[in-house]
Amino acid sequence: MEAINPTKIYSLFECIGIELEYMIVNRKTLMPAPISDQLILKKIGQITDELENGSISWSNELVLHVLELKTTNPMPGVEGLAHDFHQNILEINEILEPLDAQLMPTAMHPLFNPITDVKLWPHERNEIYSRYNQIFDCKGHGWGNLQSMHINLPFANDEEFYLLHEAIRHIMPLIPALTASSPIFEGQKSEILDNRLAFYEKNQQKIPSITGKVIPESVANKAEYEKVIFKRIFQDIAPYDKDKSLQHEWLNSRGAIARFDRNAIEIRIIDLQECPAADLAIAEFVVQALKFIIPRIKEHNPIDEYELYDIYRLALEKGGKSMISNEDYLQIFDLDKTGKVNIEDVWRHIFKHVYLSEDKKDIIQYILDNGNLSQRILANLKNKVWSDENIKKEYAVLVDCLKDNKLYELR
Repeated sequence: MEAINPTKIYSLFECIGIELEYMIVNRKTLMPAPISDQLILKKIGQITDELENGSISWSNELVLHVLELKTTNPMPGVEGLAHDFHQNILEINEILEPLDAQLMPTAMHPLFNPITDVKLWPHERNEIYSRYNQIFDCKGHGWGNLQSMHINLPFANDEEFYLLHEAIRHIMPLIPALTASSPIFEGQKSEILDNRLAFYEKNQQKIPSITGKVIPESVANKAEYEKVIFKRIFQDIAPYDKDKSLQHEWLNSRGAIARFDRNAIEIRIIDLQECPAADLAIAEFVVQALKFIIPRIKEHNPIDEYELYDIYRLALEKGGKSMISNEDYLQIFDLDKTGKVNIEDVWRHIFKHVYLSEDKKDIIQYILDNGNLSQRILANLKNKVWSDENIKKEYAVLVDCLKDNKLYELR
């Protein structure tokens, strides 16, 4: 699928941008390998923070053991992107092999030590990362151990921005139940299915307005967004950021952020899956869910971020079986309001009413029938002795899924 003009302003769903973040790990130990700069050096002969590799670009992240792959330019859809991402993963693994390293999927490393394993990117843009470290102390899971997929979707004007932003706000609470892939951290099975998101909302607690309630506030247009969200964030960071080096749109850490610099909204709460085929199936399903809900958004008053957050926390903690009691929320989907609807029911309802290409439909059906990736990982570990060794063996299976671009299945 050919890329489209990156400088043009696009209307709703006219294009898409995808970002996938991967951890680099040692082939033998599966522990983090802080060598993203060496990988880039081997690829192009110099260290840079971003390089184009055809339709997919590679870029650094805050920490040296994470690499981001992203669409170089806006794409008209997701068709073919799973293959493109997978080909880049194969190339990266080939470059990493002499360094005894490889890429590992999922949103959190299960044995990561946030005190010893965080090494910040020391090259281009390091001054920004250093400032973050000074303010927030980036020695934590919420900074060094959270890999996600980001979906970027366009809007052409204030009216389209409002519709897209409201649709995203109302779909966000459901997403963790479908996409959680972080059930283990520091070798311990958590009571929470999506630990990446649990850490995500804590990592900037020093300045709470930066993340807010993760679900963004309802705003009517760009001017109101700047007043309600940006103005407060920039005021709150100012005492720690005298030269204003952090006072940009990307400082906003809500789970979906407006990027007015490119007329897009970036969804950031989707855990990385086991392979690009799964990531891109989820991306297509989320886009179709947004298309499904937009006409309904027009007929209902916005639900505030606090009420949406309550559903979101249920999804990230317990998954799809969590019951939804908010009648206004269920009404948007034309679902029974008697308190007998769970998050999974809403996803199945959407699934029945949207179009997905056949391969992606099969993947989403498998997830709905067999649980999100966190649930499948825990199920496959259930009858084994809980140990670092057995956790590593299970994540070695996930590494193979990434290499082969195949689903991680219940055994």
